[in-house]
Amino acid sequence: MPKTEILDRIKKEKVLALIRADGPESLTECAAALSKGGLNAIELTMTTPGALKLVAEVSRKMPGILLGLGTVLDAETARAGIAAGAQFIVTPGVRPEVIGACNGLEVPILSGAFTPTEVALAAELGADVIKIFPAEFFGPAYIKSLRAVFPQLKFLPTGGVTPQTLPDFLKAGAFAAAAGSSLIDPSALKAGNWEAITARAAEFVAAAAKA
Repeated sequence: MPKTEILDRIKKEKVLALIRADGPESLTECAAALSKGGLNAIELTMTTPGALKLVAEVSRKMPGILLGLGTVLDAETARAGIAAGAQFIVTPGVRPEVIGACNGLEVPILSGAFTPTEVALAAELGADVIKIFPAEFFGPAYIKSLRAVFPQLKFLPTGGVTPQTLPDFLKAGAFAAAAGSSLIDPSALKAGNWEAITARAAEFVAAAAKA
């Protein structure tokens, strides 16, 4: 899938689901539950045991899911994730080598940043989207302020995104938003309570529609 198409799809989805799964079964079941609730863009973090193998398995079994690899800290991991089937890469902070590797492979890179200096650096290095993390400290108002200075950039707030705050983040000019435990309750994931995860995904979809 071309880079522009992947970015357009993330924008259309509005919510990127962050998953820290404990195995292939829980990941595929969770992805199916999220999809049933209306969310089809997922970031699997490298903090998940065997993350690269899980990316390969899910990308093979669930081609309809837009799957990315997150918490990527080095270029080698980025390349391995892309080879396994990741359609986009996410970093927790500005990682020049990761941005360069993704650009070289023409794969979207969502670079973590927080301060205006970090935002400007990530953009200069070629990041496609700036992930503002942790976003809960200053909330939607911070996204609005950054958009005033960097109107050409795409911002993805991460942290503190809930069905209650999501509309405000989007109205503030966020490209999309990412949600982890506020979307996928760790206890529900561990217990295999897929109905609860589907219901929560539907809440996020409804909240996004308000924006």
